[in-house]
Amino acid sequence: MLKAIRVADYMSRRLITVSPDMSVHAAIRHLLDNRISGAPVVDGGRLVGMFSESDCLKGALEAGYHDTNIGNVSEYMSTDVQTVTADMSILDVAEIFLADHRRRLPVMEQGKLVGQISRHDLLRAMDDFSRRHTL
Repeated sequence: MLKAIRVADYMSRRLITVSPDMSVHAAIRHLLDNRISGAPVVDGGRLVGMFSESDCLKGALEAGYHDTNIGNVSEYMSTDVQTVTADMSILDVAEIFLADHRRRLPVMEQGKLVGQISRHDLLRAMDDFSRRHTL
């Protein structure tokens, strides 16, 4: 049953993060080098935001229109961060993805960032489930 599959079974534990004081240019390079579309923003081991391709575009547009430097991650990151726990069902997380149009969610355990779950991870879980339960 899909409801029994937990976030911990499919979340990424190898986190690629950015820092709030990183320049947007450096963050863009970091995202591209790691072939990801966004990352948690961590400051001193504490989750302080999320930074995505959309945030990069906002920074680029603002800098282009105002003919200024693009700035740092802290100026464009999302600070209203929704998190999930490792013991949540992937179906509950799927509902969050659909309702809030999120691509990835940080996974927290006892106040610490322990991973990240993405829509792609949920698709892998569903594919694994269907392969195990189909003749």
